[in-house]
Amino acid sequence: MELRQLACFVAVADEANFTRAAARLHVVQSAVSSTIKSLERELGTPLLDRNSKRVLLTDAGAALLPRARATLHAAQEAADAVAEVRGGLRGTLRLGTLTSVRLLDLPALLGEFHRRHPGVVLQTSALPSGSQGLVEALLERRLDLAFVSLPGPRPAGITLTDLTSSVLDLVVPAGHPLAGRGTVSITELAGLDFVDSPVGYGNRTVADRAFAAASVPRRVAVEITDVATGVDFVRHGLGVALLPRFALRAAEDIAVLTVGDADLDWPLSLAVPSGHRPGAAARAMIAMAREFVS
Repeated sequence: MELRQLACFVAVADEANFTRAAARLHVVQSAVSSTIKSLERELGTPLLDRNSKRVLLTDAGAALLPRARATLHAAQEAADAVAEVRGGLRGTLRLGTLTSVRLLDLPALLGEFHRRHPGVVLQTSALPSGSQGLVEALLERRLDLAFVSLPGPRPAGITLTDLTSSVLDLVVPAGHPLAGRGTVSITELAGLDFVDSPVGYGNRTVADRAFAAASVPRRVAVEITDVATGVDFVRHGLGVALLPRFALRAAEDIAVLTVGDADLDWPLSLAVPSGHRPGAAARAMIAMAREFVS
C-alpha cells in the first residue's frame, strides 16, 4: 500500500467524484481510477460504490478512510520534521476561513506567511456552513487549521487558540422607533424581524445564545452568509441586525445601538484537531496570526 494510493482514495472520498478528485490532485481522471482499482485489488475488496450518481464509500471504504487520513498526516509530520532540520518549511497547509474575516487582515497575513515560508503551498477554503462546517472538516482531517468563531463550550476534539473578538451592535433603519436611542435592552427586541447568518455561523450562535439566556424570542426573517452586506439589508427595510463593529460603516440611513444587557462578544480563534501536535506549517501560521492581532 502506497501513500499515493491513499492520497487518491482520500481525495475521491472527500470529493465524492473522480473528476473533482483528479483536479484536486492535478492528475488525469484515468490515473485516479487506475490507482483506486489497484488499491482495491491489493486489499481484496471494493472501497467505493460507483453505481450511484455520487461516488459513495462501501463499508470497507468507510473503515479505511480515517486510517488513511491518519497515515497521510503521519507522513506529512515526518516530512515536516526533516524540513525543520534543513531550515525551511515545505508541504501544503489546508486552511479554512470564514466568509468574512475582518478582525484581522487575512490577505496581509497570508502574504507575509508566503514570504517567510515560500516552500509551503497554502490551500484556503471558506465553507458555506460556517464555523460548524469548518469544525467538521477539521475533525475529518480535510483541513489542517481553520479560523473559526465558536462561542460557548468548545467542541470535543478541537483545540482553539483565541485571537481577538468584536462586539455585535444593533443596526436599525434610520426611521425605526429605536433609532434615536444610544442603548437598548435585549427585551425590547422581541418581535422584531432580524437579518442574520445561518445556523452554524459564529455570529448567529452569539446572538441565539444571548436571546436564549434572556428568554426573549427572536425571529430571523432573512439569512445572509456575508456579514459585510448586513447593513445594506437593514437599509432596505428587510429587518434589524446584530453585526460586528468591524462590519459597520457610517451611513445616514441607519442607526447603530449598543445592547447594554447582553453578552454579544463575537470571538475569532484558530482551531486544530486535538490529539496530535499540529504540523510545522500550522504552528507557524498560529504564531504569525498572534503577531497580527497583538
